Amino acid sequence: MKLTKASIFILGASIALILFWFSASFFDTGKSGISFLTVFTGFKHTQTYGYIFNFAYSLIPLFAGVYGFKIAKRWGMFKSSLGKAIINLSISLFFWALGELIWAYYNFFLNSNVPYPSWADVAYVLTYPFLAAGLIYLGQAMYMKLGLRKLRGKLFVIILPIAVVASSWYFLVDIARGGSITSGGGILTVFFDVAYPTGDALILAIAFLIFGFSFFSLGGRYKWPIFFTLAGVLLEYIADFVFSYTTTINSYYNGNWGDLIYLISLVVISLGVTTFDLSDS
Repeated sequence: MKLTKASIFILGASIALILFWFSASFFDTGKSGISFLTVFTGFKHTQTYGYIFNFAYSLIPLFAGVYGFKIAKRWGMFKSSLGKAIINLSISLFFWALGELIWAYYNFFLNSNVPYPSWADVAYVLTYPFLAAGLIYLGQAMYMKLGLRKLRGKLFVIILPIAVVASSWYFLVDIARGGSITSGGGILTVFFDVAYPTGDALILAIAFLIFGFSFFSLGGRYKWPIFFTLAGVLLEYIADFVFSYTTTINSYYNGNWGDLIYLISLVVISLGVTTFDLSDS
């Protein structure tokens, strides 16, 4: 796989942000006796570092989203399935960046540490339909069809989201909230808590039905963009669950380890878009 110039830029920016995260987490001069375990057990470094980190990593999907339209133009924009795929993936990245920028606005200007739920969640939720459309068009570009004609395909796309909803409800309502949907933020918070991992599960189900086990037989430019996109969605599912759980038990803080997973997931999806760049061929 040959990395494009945009991909190299994204990797460089992500490495810088990861180093910033580690330095803010482990070397905060206001703390003593910091160990690796403290990060995963609620160590709260200076909140301003978390604000800066969350704002800064929003610029990566914003860059990839804008750059994606330039790439899509080379693939014919709406005239080709691949052009449509890149456009939809780029829009999904743009909405995620928008959500993170709105979150940062709440942090810096409205003095809200954890604006959840808020208008930022509207932008986050809008990433799902465009991400799904991007994967479907990508499948069309490779002459693959959504495997819903077979009974097992239909069962998979139904059972997986139901299983995710059930597990999310168990951990986020029964355990974290003691079975009460009115605690820990109310019904709207519970809705988003369950909606995020369910949306991720639907995306993964669609991806599985499109590509299935044929992924390993793919070659050329298709294999790595697909791999990056699917790996990014899987990481996003993990990050969404961590966010929902930590906000429910009031242990979330900006720049925690769940946000680090968000950064990595967005970097990976961004790489999936930028590796389609024809100018570096």
